[in-house]
Amino acid sequence: MRVGIVCPYSFDAPGGVQFHIRDFATVLLDQGHEVSVLAPAEDTTELPDFVVPTGGSVAVPYNGSVARLNFGLLASSKVAKWLGEGNFDILHIHEPLVPSLGLLALWQSRLPTVGTFHSSQDRSRAMHVASPAVQPLLERLDARIAVSDAARRTVADHLGGDAFVIPNGVFTGDFRGVEPRAEWAGRRHGAAAPTIAFLGRLDEPRKGLPVFAGAIPAVLDAIPDARFLIAGRGEAAEARAAVRGHPTVEFLGGISEAEKAALFASVDVYVAPQTGGESFGIVLVEAMAGGALVVSSDIPAFRAVIDDGAAGAPFAVGDSADLARVLVSALTDGSGERRAHATRWVEQYDWGTVAAKVLEVYGTVLSAKGIDVPASRPRRLLGWRGGPRWSR
Repeated sequence: MRVGIVCPYSFDAPGGVQFHIRDFATVLLDQGHEVSVLAPAEDTTELPDFVVPTGGSVAVPYNGSVARLNFGLLASSKVAKWLGEGNFDILHIHEPLVPSLGLLALWQSRLPTVGTFHSSQDRSRAMHVASPAVQPLLERLDARIAVSDAARRTVADHLGGDAFVIPNGVFTGDFRGVEPRAEWAGRRHGAAAPTIAFLGRLDEPRKGLPVFAGAIPAVLDAIPDARFLIAGRGEAAEARAAVRGHPTVEFLGGISEAEKAALFASVDVYVAPQTGGESFGIVLVEAMAGGALVVSSDIPAFRAVIDDGAAGAPFAVGDSADLARVLVSALTDGSGERRAHATRWVEQYDWGTVAAKVLEVYGTVLSAKGIDVPASRPRRLLGWRGGPRWSR
């Protein structure tokens, strides 16, 4: 099958959606399908072979973060060229209503088309106002996918209609059996002191680092030897001030994918203190696959990932005192049942399972149009570009 995938966000500053698209494309290629991904990116950016760049992007504040988008006449012409040359069996657009390449592709294409919605928002004035104008474009989607129930509700509440719920994928095997690092190892590896980790943008408010930092003094009152590892890029003046004088708190800075896997394989607890704007929780799945107990804020998307508390421990959103209470409880009761359940629970998020569900949607769309689902062909990369593979 020849699959064209459109990414709205720039690969110059990759995030969750870009990684999702990269990994799904890799799975399809490994299965013998042909894939081309169209995405904003400078020509000088190191990219996977299957990504076709459309040039630079513009930073736009969106959903508590910053989205880097590509729109306009030049972008439109590049979308048209890519569509014209791709000879795709099916088009898959991520975030099709974000004003970027996906919206341009939806407007121009007449191919069988699937749209995936990633974002989760309780209320969006922009989506509410834009809904009547985009309804004709939405009708061009032959199927909708939402990455979580929270994202599905956002689609239903703001745009009407429904969507298949298919979660984000994770290569769970990459996090299993990883050798722990001695300097990060906690009690589950025989260390005297427990270790607790945070990973995320330090200066992005919705990632919740101040909430985590605010819980540290209370945890240390109860467990004086507890160690805290804070990983991620960005400035963290407020958090550093909050934990000043606590020698068991260590800022690791940015870490690689290999170091992330080692971190999750080493620590006792991973904390996800996000305050909102999350539609899934890939890093929670990665942490569970690595054997860390997940303690997360009680936002709907995270509660679903930790199976309503059976595979992790929730705490009240934005409440440092409640986070401290849950952490102390988790570190003193062992949480063995939660860890054991999480080991089984994460398998539904493995890319082998997730990709098969997406391919089922593709087959449903093509069959409904009376199109035979094409068999996979010998592997060949579309939009080939030499150079090293792209990673975080």
